[in-house]
Amino acid sequence: MGKNLIDFSLDIFSLDGKVAMITGANQGLGMAYAVALAKAGADLFIPHFTDDVSQIKAIIEGLGRKVAFLQGDLTQSDYRKKLVETCVNVYGKIDILINNAGTNHMAPFLEFPDEKWAQVVDLQLDAVYYLTHEVAPVMVKNGGGKIINIASLLSFQGGLNVPAYAASKGAVMQFTKSLSNEWAGRGVNVNCIAPGFFDTDLNTALKADPVRSRQILERIPAGRWGQPQDAAGAAVFLASSASDYINGIILPVDGGWLGR
Repeated sequence: MGKNLIDFSLDIFSLDGKVAMITGANQGLGMAYAVALAKAGADLFIPHFTDDVSQIKAIIEGLGRKVAFLQGDLTQSDYRKKLVETCVNVYGKIDILINNAGTNHMAPFLEFPDEKWAQVVDLQLDAVYYLTHEVAPVMVKNGGGKIINIASLLSFQGGLNVPAYAASKGAVMQFTKSLSNEWAGRGVNVNCIAPGFFDTDLNTALKADPVRSRQILERIPAGRWGQPQDAAGAAVFLASSASDYINGIILPVDGGWLGR
């Protein structure tokens, strides 16, 4: 044991030679994950829905890493299959998958439109399942990999006026645990990051609401909303060899919210 401890190296956090697919990484927390993984040595493949990828492209290439993109709708089966085929054609493998893409709709339950329920659940739950189903066999064939799902504080709590978001994020947490039991023995680690309240476009409406924003801030022991870079270290850790013996965890990055 002593020799193994002496041999410990911070190189276990390196992602040199790794290929990471991160959905929705051209904005918000996804961009923070992408930049962090690139700084740790990974090359990136980014599925995206919105048009503009200029900022993340410039950042990743400025770090000396490769990045490739494919635009489309993650709720569509043909696009998901094409993502995996294209990434393997470009890089030859997929070592890391971060299921980050998300959306939200806020409304009281009695006013919640059925189409918005379907839209949120299709992207935040069904697309996570189906894309993971496409990527996992590639990882197993290559001898292992890292799957990081993005859960939420609302995987633990119900929230207000966000039934579809809370339901889908709760399901993502349980999906992660279930999949980790099955794939841990095959060299694929499946874990979650559960961000708290972050200063991103997804929370623009919350931050603009003076009452809710104040209530949220008062509940966070750290005394501030999270910034995208606050979640970056968790992504590198769970993507690297440093987490090889970690399976099925939900890692809150919330400024202490759940501890409160």
